[in-house]
Amino acid sequence: MEIVLQIFLLAAGFTMLIKGADFFVDGSSGIASRFGIPQLVVGLTIVAMGTSAPEAAVSISAALKGNAGITIGNVVGSNILNILIILGLTAFLTKKIVPVASSTIKYEMPFMVVITLILLWMGYAGNEIARLEGAGLWVVFLLYLFYLLRMAKKGADGNSEDDGEKASEKRENKKEKSMAMLLLYTAVGLVLIVIGSSVTVDAATEIARIIGLSERFIGLTIVALGTSLPELFTSVSAARKGNADIAIGNIVGSNIFNILFVVGTSALITPVVFESKFIVDFIVAVAAGVLLWTFSFRGRSLNRVEGGLLLLGYLGYFIYLL
Repeated sequence: MEIVLQIFLLAAGFTMLIKGADFFVDGSSGIASRFGIPQLVVGLTIVAMGTSAPEAAVSISAALKGNAGITIGNVVGSNILNILIILGLTAFLTKKIVPVASSTIKYEMPFMVVITLILLWMGYAGNEIARLEGAGLWVVFLLYLFYLLRMAKKGADGNSEDDGEKASEKRENKKEKSMAMLLLYTAVGLVLIVIGSSVTVDAATEIARIIGLSERFIGLTIVALGTSLPELFTSVSAARKGNADIAIGNIVGSNIFNILFVVGTSALITPVVFESKFIVDFIVAVAAGVLLWTFSFRGRSLNRVEGGLLLLGYLGYFIYLL
């Protein structure tokens, strides 16, 4: 009966994380719009971070509770799953090819691969991600945010008239929420994320203990899948509606955010132990990033065949974990 209860709590935790991220993105992006912050900036920052909020909450909560296996496993597992499963499904389920923005191919994808290698080197060299290294990841994260804002400002300046027309149309077609409602959405979202993360970590740890699975396996699979559901829904929906830049950009941005912010913050709270078993998982994460970059670079798009190959890649990785 205990394992049934823990599975129920795990599902409840995931539900709170997903709904919390949804409320947080709606509320915070609405507030940003009210203050005149361009939607492009909102999309590159709040939406990418909002969909990564479950990973952040779970990993930071795990770090506070000393469950390092879940902290690292959740991040690297989510990054692998984001590319191989989510982008694989996005490309496979979309009838048309999924185009990839040139800036994503030139800058963000290589950057994602490089920081994954750097994190692997940090963990391998010291058997942990120390506080000083966490601070270094945070510095790089702030520089990345500066790059995003610069790029977003250029795009916003070039499309200010179009954005104004779209905003007017949205106001006509959809009644705007009041500022009080937007603040409520944001607050409720944060509360659900915090509570959901604690419930998820506790339940996942108990399940691992009861059935003899390692925290690494739980973090790389069950927790990674649960915390990646917002990215899955966002990316597949965006691609099917023709917003491919959101689909690809959301995943690449989330992976970068997971490494720099999530691991950086966790390490600042307490040094995160790096088990040697994670080396293989990081190699898979790097290989997945290189494979995505290769597919995107060749045709500046992802097609169904390439999506199928990404899915097969995850199947092989999952068999290895078993």
